[in-house]
Amino acid sequence: MTLHTTMAPDDALCPDKERQVLNGAAAVFARDGYEGASMSRIAAEAGVSKGTLYNYFTGKAELFSAYVHRECSSTISLMLDDLARDETPEATLRRIGRRILEVLLSAEGLAMYRMVVAEADKFPELAATFYAAGPARATQHLSDWIRDMCRQGRLRVEDPAFAAEQIFALLQTRLAYERRLGLINGASDAEIDRVVDGTVHVFMRAYGA
Repeated sequence: MTLHTTMAPDDALCPDKERQVLNGAAAVFARDGYEGASMSRIAAEAGVSKGTLYNYFTGKAELFSAYVHRECSSTISLMLDDLARDETPEATLRRIGRRILEVLLSAEGLAMYRMVVAEADKFPELAATFYAAGPARATQHLSDWIRDMCRQGRLRVEDPAFAAEQIFALLQTRLAYERRLGLINGASDAEIDRVVDGTVHVFMRAYGA
């Protein structure tokens, strides 16, 4: 299906209107899940007509993909866009490790994770979209930084991609699992620091130059 080519002047494509639609979609997907969401509900939540909604997105799958890409891009920018090249690897890992863990424990990150997992069996393409836009991109950013540190002689890593995956794995300790299960509502700064410091210690023991 292709995008509609006829629309009223008020429905002309514009970034602000698309952002409004995606904000409405985010609220509905978080509340109702993918299967429970409908284009009608999303249009109502966004405060636009259903026709306007279809001017921007051909269907729910395309809208979900755009929503996931927007949320993941924002998250990755928050976590990793300022990976420093002029500070020690320990300092960089401690700083970004805290950001990554805060995202994993956040209400927004939790809602996205739960929705994708809940719908993965019926809609595996949604899980693939999320993985490509989120974890895979984040791992690539981090592995690029690791390669740069190796070129500078600050780290010694044979497989930067795997080492990047290890960082994310080390950060997902009891706190992350308890948060996903709804056993806790968050974590203290001291608890986050303990996980991050432990992650940095193990990583540098394994890969420090």
